[in-house]
Parts: sequence; C-alpha cells; structure tokens
Amino acid sequence: MSDLYARIAGIGAYLPEKILTNAGMEAIVETSDAWIKERTGIEQRHIAADGELTSDLGAAAARDGLKNAGIDIEAVDLIVVATATPDLTFPATATIIQEKLGITHGAAFDVHAVCSGFLYALATADNFIRCGQAKTALVIGTETFSRILDWTDRTTCVLFGDGAGAAVLTAESGPADGQGVLKTHLRSDGRFRDLLYVDGGPSATKTVGHLRMQGNQVFRHAVNKIAGSMKELADQAGIDIADIDWFVPHQANQRILLGVSKKLGIPEHKVISTVAKHGNTSAASIPLAFDAAIRDGRIKRGDLVLMEALGGGFTWGAALTRY
Repeated sequence: MSDLYARIAGIGAYLPEKILTNAGMEAIVETSDAWIKERTGIEQRHIAADGELTSDLGAAAARDGLKNAGIDIEAVDLIVVATATPDLTFPATATIIQEKLGITHGAAFDVHAVCSGFLYALATADNFIRCGQAKTALVIGTETFSRILDWTDRTTCVLFGDGAGAAVLTAESGPADGQGVLKTHLRSDGRFRDLLYVDGGPSATKTVGHLRMQGNQVFRHAVNKIAGSMKELADQAGIDIADIDWFVPHQANQRILLGVSKKLGIPEHKVISTVAKHGNTSAASIPLAFDAAIRDGRIKRGDLVLMEALGGGFTWGAALTRY
C-alpha cells in the first residue's frame, strides 16, 4: 500500500478592514512612529471590528483557502484551529468555525501554543493525514489579540494585530518523493512561561487578563531557539539551509527575523516579512505571510519552504514543506 502524505493544496487569508497605523497609536499611548519602527519594523496593524470574532476571521480565511485550492467545503473532514484568543472558553473555536462553514461531519478542535500554534496545528493535521484518519484538513491560525492587550502599555500594545490565515491539506498517495509537508519539529519549555503570558484565566483569576511580556528576554530566546530548531529540522531532513527557497517566519519583530537569518546565514531576500503591514498576529502570522508571498509571485509550486515560530510557554518549532 502506498504511503500517505499531506499536500498543501491552498493557502487563504483574512485581515479586518480597520487599519491602525503608528500615527494612530500615538493618539492612544505615549509612543511615536519612529520609536515603533526602529524597535519592531511595524508600520501598521489590522484591528477586528466590534462584534467581529476570532471565529469570523478564521471562517473567512478558510473560505479563501478552499477557493484558492479549488476544493469544496463538503470535502473537509478535519479542522484544526490554532488560537490564543478563542471566542469562548468553550466550545472550541474550531467547532464554531465548522458551524459557520456549514460542515456537519468530521472533527474540529483547537490547539493552543500561542505564536507557535500554526506549526502545532499543521503537525497535528499532517499526522492525522499520514495515519489515514483525515483526507482533507483545514489548518487555521486566527487571532483577535487586540482584545487582550493593555492599551496603556506601550511596550506591548504597539506590537500586535488581528488576522487569520488557513492552509488546506489533502491526503495524497506516496511515495511523497519530496512533496507536501516533509517534516515538523516542535518543542516547549515551561520554565520560561513568565516571560510571555496573559495575567488572567478562568481557573486562576476568573478574568480574561492582559498580555505581559519581558521583551528583551523573549528576543534573546527567540533567536537562539528558533535558529536551533530550524537547523535541527534541516539536518533531520537531510537538506542544507542554503537549498531552501523561502523562509516564512512568525512575524513577531523585524529584528528577530533578521537575527535568525543572520545566525543561519540566510540571505534577506529569502525571508518573507509582512510584519510592517500586519504586526504580530500570533498564530495567524505564518499563513498570512505565506499567502502574501504566493499572491505576489514569490512562492511558487515546487518551492521548498521552511516555517518557524516561538510563542508563550515557551513553545517553538519549525516545519519544512514543498509547496
């Protein structure tokens, strides 16, 4: 019997209509366009409208991904949603998206790894497909981080935005021969949880809470852990870093993107960056950047793409795919 592997059939994206520029941030908190650009590379971010939910963003990205893949919604039998900003404590946002898409079969559930969430969701769906438990999967990263920001804290509120991205995976018969999702590499270390967290939750405080971060510490860990994960994954796959066509990183901060690329000797023109226009959209940032690079013609079919991220927990990892 032929082996099964997961092919990325299409990528989709959704960004809320409202745009908050750095100039707009100046009216909210003591900051400046120059200060934000110098430290993060961010110029603007999208903000969900009142009443626009994480599930709404995710469903829109899923529809776009299915359209780009040329696949009917009825074919979907698995939905894995990565989010740190669910609509409700429960049910899972994935089930809400399932209902909004009109799907009444298959399985839907959330994974929570914050900014690394899309990689965790991708690895999960890939394994479901490889073991024959799903044929068509929606992997969605969707966030409304504007809802958990402390808008008086200029060190964090300028960094984040809202958005959603989705990948459509289809089960294909092998041998894979270097196609589809080739390998994933996931790690976590809870000792660092106090460096990036939300100070509220149902069990601990009975509140939603706000995002808190020790930025300098996160930056240092991000560069080292991400670079290490990418190198280990490439070694496991038997691929030289120089042979990879595109790097699609989590869009946390332009300085982190450049720090990782410098550490691994990656030319800047191979690094897909959307942080200037999107800010940090957490679990949505990788598929949003992937989609942008497909739309502008950089990423093409057959290209070897390496994705990476680090999020609260800490969680981190990488994924190697041939698009």
